[in-house]
Amino acid sequence: MTGRAVADPAAGCTDPVVRDLVSAAHAAISSRYVLARHQIAAALLDADGRLHVGLHLDAMVGRASVCAEAGALSAARLATGAELVAVAAVRYPKPTEPPVARIVPPCGLCRELLLDHAPGLGAVVHDGSRAVLEPLADLLPHKYVGTKWPAALTTHT
Repeated sequence: MTGRAVADPAAGCTDPVVRDLVSAAHAAISSRYVLARHQIAAALLDADGRLHVGLHLDAMVGRASVCAEAGALSAARLATGAELVAVAAVRYPKPTEPPVARIVPPCGLCRELLLDHAPGLGAVVHDGSRAVLEPLADLLPHKYVGTKWPAALTTHT
């Protein structure tokens, strides 16, 4: 915990789904932020209305790091087989930055991973003026499609 007051970016969200996701991610990273260890938290909403939270895990070897969205996806899959509906991630500011937490979109790797497991997933992004829920597929228009498993296995209902 940092002891720093950092406003919840959900305060400006008008959509209740967006607000709940952003608030859950903000609460998680606010309580677990550690410089150079945990800077982002993500929240995933399933079709049953449950939230699943994940924490970014940094590592000395960058490739070994785990994104918050991957952690939230793992938590969701451990808890339920319900369809995943939406995701939001919040980045906590470093001590040298202004005390403003911000909504961040999933990185490219997480876009691929999330779409493998939830092709209809929405992602909270900031469009410059407000937080909005966009189809994640729109953020990754040319997703890799392989032959590792049948398309029917990419959704869990």
